[in-house]
Amino acid sequence: MTTPVQRVRIAVRRVHLWLGLSVGLLFAVTGLTGSVLVFYPEIDGALHPGLSGVAAGVRPPSWQAVYDALHRAEPQRTGAWRIEVTPDGGPIPVRYYTPVETRGQAFAPLMLWLDPGSLQVVRRGFWGGYATTWIYDLHYRLLLGAPGAIGMGIAGIVMLAMLVTGLWAWWPRIGGWRRSLAWKRQASRSRRLYDLHKWTGLAGAPVLLVVTATGAMLDLPDQVHPLVARASPLFATPRPVSVPRPGGFLPLDTLVRRAEARLPGAALAWIETPADAHGTVRVNLMVVGEPSRRFPRSNVWLDPYDGRVLAVRDERADSAGDTVLAWLHPLHGGEALGLAGRWLVFASGLLPALLFGTGLWRWALRRSHMQH
Repeated sequence: MTTPVQRVRIAVRRVHLWLGLSVGLLFAVTGLTGSVLVFYPEIDGALHPGLSGVAAGVRPPSWQAVYDALHRAEPQRTGAWRIEVTPDGGPIPVRYYTPVETRGQAFAPLMLWLDPGSLQVVRRGFWGGYATTWIYDLHYRLLLGAPGAIGMGIAGIVMLAMLVTGLWAWWPRIGGWRRSLAWKRQASRSRRLYDLHKWTGLAGAPVLLVVTATGAMLDLPDQVHPLVARASPLFATPRPVSVPRPGGFLPLDTLVRRAEARLPGAALAWIETPADAHGTVRVNLMVVGEPSRRFPRSNVWLDPYDGRVLAVRDERADSAGDTVLAWLHPLHGGEALGLAGRWLVFASGLLPALLFGTGLWRWALRRSHMQH
């Protein structure tokens, strides 16, 4: 006669099995695409040899010169440009978020890369139209736009339940740790598959739990942010406007210097130009202590006509809730822990495929034995 504890364990094992059979393949695909995305800027650069011809370490003569070059290359695009400032120089990545060619798509900006010396466009494409961004959309939204992101968020919660039930089903009774951790090399194929599945799950559980939880939260911002805001007020992004004046915009470099003066010691990350005559310049900087170098949260908004600072966000003054949200993406991709963290997340992304394969194989073996 089974005890209540044994009945619970049996039920948990069944839940884990059916969760694995239902979302295991999606978990494997998400993990593999996530591993690619950990190093997607490097992989993307390697897939486009034209960028390798640009001298490494070279920086543009000025940011205003970059802005002028964009107007010469794409004179019909009068909206905002977002210029990425890479730490090591080299090709300058630029985004234009409102191209008419992809109007109606949820997210498909024009992507350009400029040679920092000649300021000529050396590569162009639309987000989703080349390999790494296609993989990104598959990982994040299953290529289904906003509904796909919600679906992936829900699937992430199910995957998290699958991981938790797997640990629960394995967790040994008092005094049973040695037997539960044993690897029986001379056992049946089913038992060897179980041991491989078990050790893969145990080795990857700490990272997979974090990556899966943060991924689900990133996919469901409309649900997560209000919940966080109940516990801690969140920063309200300002929407400043400027008043057009004779003489036009100040040089972009002047505005960048004024932004840097408001956050001394911060590293320049992005420069966003005005969307129209009433728009502002937004300078994105990484202050010391921020978890993401590429997508920091500190910003300075400036009037492009007279250089007045209209608004400032210093991540160091953020609330606890904003700090939690700021760490989601860097933890999900490993950036928060540097290069070692990125490799750790890369390796963890390979494990769901192994978990799915060993789990499915063992289930098929046991099912075959039961039928015979």
